[in-house]
Amino acid sequence: MDFMEAALEQARIALYLKEVPIGAVIVKDDRIISAAFNLKETTQDPTAHAEILAIRKACEALNNWRLAGCDMYVTLEPCVMCASAIAQSRLSNLYIGAPNTDRGDCESVINIIESDHINNTVKVHLAYNDGCSEILTEFFRKRRKG
Repeated sequence: MDFMEAALEQARIALYLKEVPIGAVIVKDDRIISAAFNLKETTQDPTAHAEILAIRKACEALNNWRLAGCDMYVTLEPCVMCASAIAQSRLSNLYIGAPNTDRGDCESVINIIESDHINNTVKVHLAYNDGCSEILTEFFRKRRKG
Protein backbone atom coordinates (compact mmCIF):
# COMPACT_ATOMS: atom_id res chain seq x y z
CA MET A 1 0.00 0.00 0.00
CA ASP A 2 1.16 3.53 -0.75
CA PHE A 3 0.95 5.19 2.66
CA MET A 4 1.70 8.68 1.35
CA GLU A 5 -1.25 8.29 -1.01
CA ALA A 6 -3.39 7.35 2.02
CA ALA A 7 -2.24 10.57 3.74
CA LEU A 8 -3.05 12.50 0.57
CA GLU A 9 -6.56 11.01 0.59
CA GLN A 10 -6.96 12.45 4.11
CA ALA A 11 -5.83 15.83 2.76
CA ARG A 12 -8.51 15.60 0.08
CA ILE A 13 -11.15 15.16 2.79
CA ALA A 14 -9.83 18.30 4.51
CA LEU A 15 -10.01 20.16 1.20
CA TYR A 16 -13.64 19.11 0.78
CA LEU A 17 -14.36 20.55 4.25
CA LYS A 18 -12.57 23.80 3.30
CA GLU A 19 -9.73 23.04 5.74
CA VAL A 20 -6.07 23.47 4.83
CA PRO A 21 -5.54 20.18 2.96
CA ILE A 22 -3.07 18.31 5.11
CA GLY A 23 -3.40 14.65 5.95
CA ALA A 24 -1.50 12.16 8.07
CA VAL A 25 -1.51 8.42 8.65
CA ILE A 26 0.33 6.35 11.23
CA VAL A 27 1.48 2.87 10.29
CA LYS A 28 2.54 -0.06 12.44
CA ASP A 29 3.56 -3.41 11.00
CA ASP A 30 2.61 -2.27 7.47
CA ARG A 31 -0.97 -1.47 8.56
CA ILE A 32 -2.58 1.95 9.01
CA ILE A 33 -3.60 2.29 12.66
CA SER A 34 -4.76 5.91 12.46
CA ALA A 35 -5.59 8.51 9.85
CA ALA A 36 -6.49 12.17 10.22
CA PHE A 37 -6.79 15.48 8.43
CA ASN A 38 -6.77 19.10 9.56
CA LEU A 39 -9.86 20.15 11.49
CA LYS A 40 -8.73 23.49 12.89
CA GLU A 41 -11.47 25.54 11.23
CA THR A 42 -14.22 22.99 11.84
CA THR A 43 -13.42 22.55 15.53
CA GLN A 44 -12.07 26.07 16.17
CA ASP A 45 -9.19 24.31 17.92
CA PRO A 46 -5.67 25.53 17.07
CA THR A 47 -4.23 22.11 17.96
CA ALA A 48 -6.48 20.19 15.54
CA HIS A 49 -3.68 19.60 13.03
CA ALA A 50 -3.65 16.32 11.10
CA GLU A 51 -0.49 15.14 12.88
CA ILE A 52 -1.83 15.78 16.39
CA LEU A 53 -5.15 14.10 15.62
CA ALA A 54 -3.39 11.09 14.06
CA ILE A 55 -1.12 10.75 17.11
CA ARG A 56 -4.13 10.85 19.46
CA LYS A 57 -5.93 8.16 17.47
CA ALA A 58 -2.83 5.95 17.31
CA CYS A 59 -2.25 6.25 21.05
CA GLU A 60 -5.86 5.27 21.65
CA ALA A 61 -5.60 2.32 19.23
CA LEU A 62 -2.46 1.02 20.95
CA ASN A 63 -3.47 2.11 24.45
CA ASN A 64 -0.01 3.61 24.80
CA TRP A 65 1.42 7.12 24.38
CA ARG A 66 4.68 5.63 23.12
CA LEU A 67 4.46 5.00 19.40
CA ALA A 68 7.85 3.33 18.98
CA GLY A 69 7.81 1.08 15.95
CA CYS A 70 5.26 3.31 14.22
CA ASP A 71 5.79 5.53 11.20
CA MET A 72 3.95 8.71 10.25
CA TYR A 73 3.28 9.79 6.68
CA VAL A 74 2.25 13.44 6.41
CA THR A 75 1.55 15.50 3.32
CA LEU A 76 3.31 18.68 4.54
CA GLU A 77 6.36 19.18 6.71
CA PRO A 78 5.12 19.62 10.30
CA CYS A 79 5.07 22.88 12.24
CA VAL A 80 6.90 23.28 15.56
CA MET A 81 3.90 22.08 17.61
CA CYS A 82 3.46 18.95 15.53
CA ALA A 83 7.20 18.26 15.28
CA SER A 84 7.46 18.38 19.06
CA ALA A 85 4.47 16.06 19.45
CA ILE A 86 5.97 13.64 16.93
CA ALA A 87 9.23 13.56 18.90
CA GLN A 88 7.41 13.21 22.23
CA SER A 89 5.30 10.31 20.94
CA ARG A 90 8.44 8.34 20.09
CA LEU A 91 7.46 7.67 16.48
CA SER A 92 10.26 5.85 14.67
CA ASN A 93 10.05 7.39 11.20
CA LEU A 94 8.49 10.47 9.66
CA TYR A 95 7.82 10.59 5.91
CA ILE A 96 7.16 14.10 4.57
CA GLY A 97 5.26 14.61 1.29
CA ALA A 98 6.04 18.32 0.74
CA PRO A 99 8.45 20.82 2.29
CA ASN A 100 7.12 23.80 4.24
CA THR A 101 9.66 26.50 3.51
CA ASP A 102 7.79 29.06 5.65
CA ARG A 103 7.03 27.09 8.82
CA GLY A 104 8.55 23.62 8.45
CA ASP A 105 10.23 22.53 11.63
CA CYS A 106 11.68 19.17 10.64
CA GLU A 107 14.23 20.59 8.22
CA SER A 108 13.18 23.65 6.21
CA VAL A 109 13.18 26.38 8.90
CA ILE A 110 14.47 24.67 12.02
CA ASN A 111 14.91 21.01 12.91
CA ILE A 112 13.06 20.15 16.12
CA ILE A 113 13.03 16.44 15.31
CA GLU A 114 16.81 16.03 15.30
CA SER A 115 17.59 18.48 18.10
CA ASP A 116 20.13 17.38 20.69
CA HIS A 117 17.75 18.76 23.33
CA ILE A 118 15.09 16.12 22.67
CA ASN A 119 15.74 12.67 24.08
CA ASN A 120 14.18 10.86 21.14
CA THR A 121 15.21 11.11 17.52
CA VAL A 122 12.72 10.39 14.78
CA LYS A 123 14.27 9.46 11.46
CA VAL A 124 13.05 11.95 8.85
CA HIS A 125 12.51 10.87 5.24
CA LEU A 126 11.88 13.50 2.58
CA ALA A 127 9.43 11.49 0.48
CA TYR A 128 8.38 14.40 -1.71
CA ASN A 129 5.25 13.77 -3.73
CA ASP A 130 3.95 16.14 -6.41
CA GLY A 131 0.35 15.49 -5.36
CA CYS A 132 1.08 16.74 -1.84
CA SER A 133 2.51 20.00 -3.17
CA GLU A 134 -0.15 20.49 -5.83
CA ILE A 135 -3.16 20.19 -3.51
CA LEU A 136 -1.72 22.88 -1.22
CA THR A 137 -0.69 25.18 -4.07
CA GLU A 138 -4.17 25.00 -5.59
CA PHE A 139 -5.88 25.52 -2.20
CA PHE A 140 -3.93 28.70 -1.44
CA ARG A 141 -4.24 29.98 -5.03
CA LYS A 142 -8.06 29.75 -4.75
CA ARG A 143 -8.03 31.26 -1.25
CA ARG A 144 -6.08 34.31 -2.43
CA LYS A 145 -8.56 34.87 -5.26
CA GLY A 146 -11.36 34.94 -2.69
